[in-house]
Amino acid sequence: MKTYQPHLQDWTEGDPTWKNGKGKGLIGALNYLSGKGMNAFSFLPYNAGGDGDNVWPFVSRNEKFHYDCSKLDQWNIVFTHAQAKGLFLHFKLQETENDDDNAGHSGAKKNGKVPTSLDGGDLGPERKLYLRELVARFGHHLALNWNLGEENTQTTKQQIEMATYLRAADPYDHHLVVHTFPDQQDQVYQPLLGTDPFTGVSLQNSHFKDVHWQTVKWNRKAIKAKKPWAIAFDEPGDAQYGMPPDPDYPGMPKDYQGPTVDLTRQHVLWGNLMGGGWGVEYYFGYKLPENDLVCQDWRSRDQSWDYAKIALDFFTDQKIPFWEMTPQDELVANPKHENTAYCLGKKGLYLIYFPHGKDCTLTLPAGETGQSIQWFNPRTGQLQPANPWQSAPTIKAPTQDDWLAIIRTR
Repeated sequence: MKTYQPHLQDWTEGDPTWKNGKGKGLIGALNYLSGKGMNAFSFLPYNAGGDGDNVWPFVSRNEKFHYDCSKLDQWNIVFTHAQAKGLFLHFKLQETENDDDNAGHSGAKKNGKVPTSLDGGDLGPERKLYLRELVARFGHHLALNWNLGEENTQTTKQQIEMATYLRAADPYDHHLVVHTFPDQQDQVYQPLLGTDPFTGVSLQNSHFKDVHWQTVKWNRKAIKAKKPWAIAFDEPGDAQYGMPPDPDYPGMPKDYQGPTVDLTRQHVLWGNLMGGGWGVEYYFGYKLPENDLVCQDWRSRDQSWDYAKIALDFFTDQKIPFWEMTPQDELVANPKHENTAYCLGKKGLYLIYFPHGKDCTLTLPAGETGQSIQWFNPRTGQLQPANPWQSAPTIKAPTQDDWLAIIRTR
């Protein structure tokens, strides 16, 4: 149904194909993402009855015990190439319309059941076989996570039973998360805090401005429950717009007034990272070119990939021990985690991000004194030379653009 024709130019001689040359566009698309320095992408291996209603691992849509081995082999060609290109595999195991008896939208019910849901949401033979097949065929890949489902509507009991079974079936103990609707975070995630199978959550919201405080919230709740989670933001923003194409991309409305590429960088990318999150994946809003269901050209967001690579390179090149750091907005007089100044820190090192320039007051923990300050430009990747720390507690960004201050203490 898709050819990814815009990415045929990215396929190179020696790259895999199947069935006499099929798959070049998709393989080329993965080459493009990897070439931009990206390290993850997500996909649905099962959405019968969902928005697309076009993906299932079976020989036909409703034959849930008869798996299509040839199709699964083709999928593995794609996954193997993605791994070779350094891309993390994010398995969203089902879509909201087909995850349980209560699904709506296009998952029409029959005798009180959603025909395409596996065991009506329970852990029965259909669901067990599905999980075992995916683990057996794809679980050997080095970097992946199992996500119980996009906008998941199963009960807490069903989620825990499914996750527990999956955890037992997977010999490699891959990362395991669940995704839910923007207004159901408390309802879904709160009961899962501290439970054994889950190692993180996959967040969605309706406004870019909420990314930072929501990341901080679940980061801290998981730590308090004595089982820290990796907090990813996988669908930030309004469903109409999501993360927009580049301003000059063909088809962008001349009068577009929605969220900008810059706002995405400021509130989503850095909002999550500075909240102790482990990264973001972007949703493409349905009102804009190359959107959600029809996107075949990942160059439509070329500028945003550049900004993401700048962020990734910063943490790698500067050897920032982010896994030891926690969100500490209180140190910059931001106890409500608003979009004024974000602080991620540990003893001896504090990062302060200014989404919109301006300034903040830094209060270092007792016993620490400033040693140096250095400015990083998240728009260009330029790192300015470090300067000795001045005793004044006010830190002012160089301009009204977004900036990151690196504070080292002793």
